Amino acid sequence: MAEYRVWAPEHEQMRVVVDGGTHPMYPSPGGWWHAEIDGAEHGSAYAFLVGDDETPLPDPRSLWQPGGVHAASRRYDQDHFIWTDTTWTGRQLPGSVLYECHIGTFTPDGTFDAAIRRLDHLVDLGVDLVELLPVNAVDGPWNWGYDGVGWYAVTENYGGPDGLKRFVDAAHARGLGVVLDVVYNHLGPSGAYLDRFGPYFAGSNIWGPSLNLDGPWSDDVRRYAIDNALMWLRDFHIDGLRVDAVHALRDTRAVHVLEQLAVEVESLSSHVGRPLSLIAESDLNDPRLVTSREGGGYGLHAQWADDIHHSLHSVLTGEGQGYYGDFAAAGLTGLGHVLCRAFLHEGTWSSFRKRVHGAPVDTRRIPGHRFLAYLQNHDQIGNRAAGDRLTQSLTPGQLACGAALVFTSPFTPMLFMGEEWGARTPWQFFSHFPDAALRDAVREGRTAEFAEHGWGASEVPDPNAESTFLDSKLDWDEPAQEPHATLLSLHRELIALRRQWPELSDPWLDDVEVDVDEAARTIVVYRGRIRVVVNLGHTDATVALERGVARILLASEPAAAEQNLIIVPPEAFAIALL
Repeated sequence: MAEYRVWAPEHEQMRVVVDGGTHPMYPSPGGWWHAEIDGAEHGSAYAFLVGDDETPLPDPRSLWQPGGVHAASRRYDQDHFIWTDTTWTGRQLPGSVLYECHIGTFTPDGTFDAAIRRLDHLVDLGVDLVELLPVNAVDGPWNWGYDGVGWYAVTENYGGPDGLKRFVDAAHARGLGVVLDVVYNHLGPSGAYLDRFGPYFAGSNIWGPSLNLDGPWSDDVRRYAIDNALMWLRDFHIDGLRVDAVHALRDTRAVHVLEQLAVEVESLSSHVGRPLSLIAESDLNDPRLVTSREGGGYGLHAQWADDIHHSLHSVLTGEGQGYYGDFAAAGLTGLGHVLCRAFLHEGTWSSFRKRVHGAPVDTRRIPGHRFLAYLQNHDQIGNRAAGDRLTQSLTPGQLACGAALVFTSPFTPMLFMGEEWGARTPWQFFSHFPDAALRDAVREGRTAEFAEHGWGASEVPDPNAESTFLDSKLDWDEPAQEPHATLLSLHRELIALRRQWPELSDPWLDDVEVDVDEAARTIVVYRGRIRVVVNLGHTDATVALERGVARILLASEPAAAEQNLIIVPPEAFAIALL
């Protein structure tokens, strides 16, 4: 006997079709409908008939969509998979290094099983947590993942739910935790049938329909998102979630959905006996997100810190268009500020937004590990017209300097796949919907968006073309070649050094000082007894430190020390112990 349940509070009739047979459903409190069917088991096909409509629709909470997002759902027994990670105790976010990865382009095959074969590379690199771009069911054979509509189902493109479990199990066997990117701010444009069942939507944003988080019937809509989050952490043994674009979650209730999520995730963490992390993507520059609930915040564990990226990017590349404008104007001084405070905009004027933006971080109470620092990520590469990485515009020396500033910072460092060896493959925007009109709309929309930033149509690859997807796959021959091999070795050494010296993983922002010389293009970061000296200039830089140099722990190019002076070659860094 198998139970089928679905939420449809405004309908007077619901039916379920199981393996070809149609069965009535019966109302339950709160707008739910249920039916108990004999003979249904793991793999049985089922769909719902809403009201008098004879169109079978997949389950909004379907765990398995092997036929695609428009097809019937399949029953999936979570106990069908046999785990081997019973001794896994988790990975806490503080002190960890993250590695952002898109399964479809991480390997030539683009599957979970193929990605498993590359996990040893991440272990050797020193990574602690692998952050996967969204893996839920999406219409079409390739996609970034942010057009998902089957939030509870894992896309068959990568290997389905069992494939994800094999990946997590294999990662845990190697000591790696897994963070999953989840999207609750909108649904994709094809296969989003939620509104046929009930009042799931409340308006829309620039990406698509948004959830009804605070209107009538919103209690169960909130549960739809929160139960999904708990499912990944509990049933798929995921170690943390990166919650996409939380600034687009419109919620006016007294307890914000993010705070409610944090409360329930903390309860689950206590039950499963391992740390479970919540990481927000937010452009609000609002410290309340990562302030503890005891301190009046939402209690999330961390957030992406784009101001750090923007400062590094503008200083290294010289770009100052669009949202980089204020960061380019602030120069090295601005970079020094964000290395100590996480935000450049902290209640200050944003010329891009044409308004005051952000609020200051209380550096006495909020540790730096609650902010993720990165030189590149999927957004900052993929939302460039050609999807070009920094490798296309920076020298190996400049890349090394950027990496040194990230990995010696008080923040939680994150790499984007291939960054560790300076991958030259682009990472472009790609998607492919079966509907031709939708493909045309995506192509035209991306072209218009990039035109606003000064790129012509000829510079924008067709997001629907298979070549755009294939060109974005990593080339795993590169790490053994130069200059990639040297850069890869340097990343390993930086991560190992961060792990060896407690000064470099110390998260307290109040203890960080930064000196910059705009004319000489030098940066000195004070980390306890350690000084990180970065020379972005074109000639040797001689920098006076306050005490003598005991030894140079690591340098990207041969550096020399004489008493309290350190001489660093151009476009190079040296990490010195006083």
